[in-house]
Amino acid sequence: MIRRTIREWERIGYGSGDAEIPEAEADRLAAIARASAFSGRGGEGVLEHGRTGLRARGVVGVIATQGCQLEILPKIEGGGETNVSDATLRARLIHMLAVTFDLPIEAGAMTKLGWQRDTLLELLIRLFCAKLTDAVRQGMPRHYLEHEDDLPALRGRLEVKRQFSTLAVSPQKLACRFDSLSSDIALNQVMRAAISKLSRLSGAQDTQRALRELSFVYVDVADVPPCALRWDRIVLDRTNGRWRNLLSFARLFLTDRYQTTSAGAIDGHALLFEMNVLFERYVERILSRALAGTGYRLSSQGGHRDCLYEGDIGRFRTRPDLIVRNTDGVKLIIDTKWKRMASRIDDPKQGVSQADVYQLMAYGRLYRCPNVVLLYPHHGDLPPDPIRRRYSIGTMGAKETLMVATQDLAGPQRSHHNALRQLVEQCLTREGRSEGLPSDDHKANFQAI
Repeated sequence: MIRRTIREWERIGYGSGDAEIPEAEADRLAAIARASAFSGRGGEGVLEHGRTGLRARGVVGVIATQGCQLEILPKIEGGGETNVSDATLRARLIHMLAVTFDLPIEAGAMTKLGWQRDTLLELLIRLFCAKLTDAVRQGMPRHYLEHEDDLPALRGRLEVKRQFSTLAVSPQKLACRFDSLSSDIALNQVMRAAISKLSRLSGAQDTQRALRELSFVYVDVADVPPCALRWDRIVLDRTNGRWRNLLSFARLFLTDRYQTTSAGAIDGHALLFEMNVLFERYVERILSRALAGTGYRLSSQGGHRDCLYEGDIGRFRTRPDLIVRNTDGVKLIIDTKWKRMASRIDDPKQGVSQADVYQLMAYGRLYRCPNVVLLYPHHGDLPPDPIRRRYSIGTMGAKETLMVATQDLAGPQRSHHNALRQLVEQCLTREGRSEGLPSDDHKANFQAI
């Protein structure tokens, strides 16, 4: 199988070299990409299909046909980093996915896998297989299900109506209704559906072997198509709570919210993530934990206030990415942008879009919020320390401020937690005095995290 890796916004030319892709395979990959929900009206929201090559856009993941896999990695760099390896970027992307989608991925498990030789898709399949194998060794979940059967001896209770109607001419049989402990339940059907799908996606022999072994374990479970799975019937309690994270893993593979599964007559699949959305949700997860116990709460894609009113009808509804509130109301609005900021030497505005500034100013006005933040990912071309630059809105020394900030996605998760906590504290503090909560309570709460 041909495997190629590029980074977002990079281009790969047609050809037979190690850094090229055969044109026939590129055509198939482009067809799969056009079937994605991220493709847009022009069909090039994932890949630009040019005359001399393919160019990635702001969507990452893996696009696969029967004979080729194209992996697209995000440019997740730390302060001062240059020439970051694909293996490092792949590990950081998987970490973001693990946090965002509650995937059971620990650092120890990741170090055992082949970051250099496997694509993102193969690594996620390997991780799923390893976790599922460990889970089934501890026992598959089973529930009592009600059954009806015609038996020579009574089991359970007699179904009188059926006995004297359907079985009236067969007195040697009894119409029985009984409960039986069964593994053919909705949770196991989801796991079997994931195994069946991944068996078609994986190209690694050892992974295929692990999937075959798991298929044998689930042989008594009904093979239900992904579109017919009854997610609503899955109940997690103290007896099967350890399957919660595996269920998140299976949902990632089986639902069409983040991936496309086929492209008509072309045999291919894709597992894709829009980096704008992934960055926003990663920040939301980390910041929610950082604000726990502080008196502040975080909401995402909320607000829903209208910019204009025509009589009593609102128009142009707003949905800020992240809103920080306390009992007094909205205290901070954060808008995440997956864009690469420029250095100040190249551009005094550092590539910050005027439209983004206008948008944040409108949010501050509509939500009566004096503090708004544009949050970008940090990268290697910027100074080592994250950017924290505050601007007064409208006039010098105004109470309303807009902060341009960056978040370094390299390093351990704890450092991301601390950086976002400090960002919020800095935005809500003026000259050592806290806004929103009394200053002593506010400081004590943040120090307690």
